[in-house]
Amino acid sequence: MRKQNGVLKVLIILAIIVFIVIIGIVFWYRGAVYKPINKNDESPIRIEIKEGMANKNIANLLKDSNVIKSGLAMRLYMRNNHVDSFKAGKYEFNHSQNLIDIIEKLVKGDVVKDNVKLTIVEGKNIRWIAKKIAEVTNNTEDDVYNLLEDEEYINELIEKYWFLTDDIKNEDIYYPLEGYLLPDTYVFENEDVTVKYIFSTILNYMEKYLDTYKEDLENSEISMHQILTLASMAELEGKSLEDRKEIVGVFINRINKGMSLGSDVTTYYAFKVDMGDRDLTAKELNTENPYNTRGPNMIGKLPVGPIDNPSKEAIEATLFYTETDALYFVADKNGKVYFTKSNDEHNAKIKELKKEGLWFTY
Repeated sequence: MRKQNGVLKVLIILAIIVFIVIIGIVFWYRGAVYKPINKNDESPIRIEIKEGMANKNIANLLKDSNVIKSGLAMRLYMRNNHVDSFKAGKYEFNHSQNLIDIIEKLVKGDVVKDNVKLTIVEGKNIRWIAKKIAEVTNNTEDDVYNLLEDEEYINELIEKYWFLTDDIKNEDIYYPLEGYLLPDTYVFENEDVTVKYIFSTILNYMEKYLDTYKEDLENSEISMHQILTLASMAELEGKSLEDRKEIVGVFINRINKGMSLGSDVTTYYAFKVDMGDRDLTAKELNTENPYNTRGPNMIGKLPVGPIDNPSKEAIEATLFYTETDALYFVADKNGKVYFTKSNDEHNAKIKELKKEGLWFTY
């Protein structure tokens, strides 16, 4: 009897030891797999949890991405703590986070706010902007062009914004909002932003800016559309505020005298050639086009619309242009602008610039 009791005691002791060892192993394993992979490494790891993704697949994704040590440990923790599902979205983790923190982040839906920035550079046209929108968002260039061709949408904009008029609906205009997208850096919540939202954001900013000069615009002898058209030309023809102000003065003089504006930058736009890509051909310069102020039937006329999206400075240069006796101007290869009063003076200046090696060539 004593022998049996001794054996029983030994078995009980062994059972207790085994139990303690098992508990120890469990706690050791739990501690090991719950701990961060590397508490000193905060390098970001981006993970996207897609809608409807199974918990097992999420755990495997995190394990394969080296975010957690064990997919099994994650699933067991979820089962024991009644964690049923996670919120879809893009997350950012790092090796210094432990398993519990990672699970809590997924439960809360603490997704990454992927802001996108769209910077419209002064003097760039709609074609350039469409490419930039396609680069930084999930929209395509065609999405931009298709929206601009939507007559109902353009009518809605004209009704909403006081500075947009039926002038932008002229059938000869390439892109109705050319000239009206004020250059600046715009920040949007994520790359899923729509083209409509992008345009409304920019136009709201344009309205706020133009409101400052609303009285000046209303008292101007030329329309809002013509002001932006002149500003878009001055943007590309001159660099400084003073040069741009006098350039606009020259354009005004030429229009009043029934002369063609003869601006090469309008011809580039007319034939959708980016400045700097190549020289214009004689045929292009002499081809009739509502944008081409070098072409036939453009005596005393502005282009049908803006040729780029001008800066605030160019708009202000147009509103408050410099009255001048000059009828001509030319810029050297360094961007310095020379103003002259006659065609002979103009040609002499060009000859002088070529002789001095200051004439711009591509």
